[in-house]
Amino acid sequence: MIKNVIQTARKAGEAILSYYSEEIRVFEKDDNSPLTKADLAAHHIILDALSAIDPETPIISEESGVPTYEKRKSWNRFWIVDPLDGTKEFIKKNDEFTVNIALIEKGEPILGVVYIPAKKQLFYAEKGKGSFRIHDEGEPERIFSTPADKSMPLKVAASRSHQSKSLEHDLKEQGIHVKELIVAGSSLKFCLVAQGIADIYRRTGPTMEWDVAAGDCIYRNSAQEGQHASPLRYNKLDLKNEGFIIGL
Repeated sequence: MIKNVIQTARKAGEAILSYYSEEIRVFEKDDNSPLTKADLAAHHIILDALSAIDPETPIISEESGVPTYEKRKSWNRFWIVDPLDGTKEFIKKNDEFTVNIALIEKGEPILGVVYIPAKKQLFYAEKGKGSFRIHDEGEPERIFSTPADKSMPLKVAASRSHQSKSLEHDLKEQGIHVKELIVAGSSLKFCLVAQGIADIYRRTGPTMEWDVAAGDCIYRNSAQEGQHASPLRYNKLDLKNEGFIIGL
């Protein structure tokens, strides 16, 4: 299945890039967040592909709306998708946007794919099988990370579009001293931690489950053995997450 999901993410990425060199027309969704034709093109590609790969499993996509909790609460397994994570980065044309596809089972991500179309770099993980990075059409390379040591100054991944001015103060109150702030867009921040480039990722503002599921899976399975713990849970009553720290 993972090969088919990787192929789907790449196909969605190609569709997104077909709009990248054009003047990007931006629409506004009900929550005032931006939407482009690239978001919708990737959304349809992914939904069609997942419906063919795994027809029995429901799908939640950022662009398709969220079923009620009454309908979702009995779901043991479902796909959750952000067809274009980092729409603001796409509009700014800074290359830091991704395609995120994850499979959730019993409240945790058991498969995750993050594809960075503009850089032709892909990350994927399956529960119990490790996390991997592929550059262009190269061979998969296993990636690892170790839990951060709070007694040492840490390299901190932070959001480019939602960076809090009080982030360093917030971390200091939790006994964490910042050695370096690594600013990045979309789910790239999870991948930075999974590769050991950043020690932790601190998010102060809210996210949705589709923003984090694929990256969270890649982080969890980048442990030397077993899985890293994660504070994130899925198929909650409200799909919104509050602030969190990944990497401790």
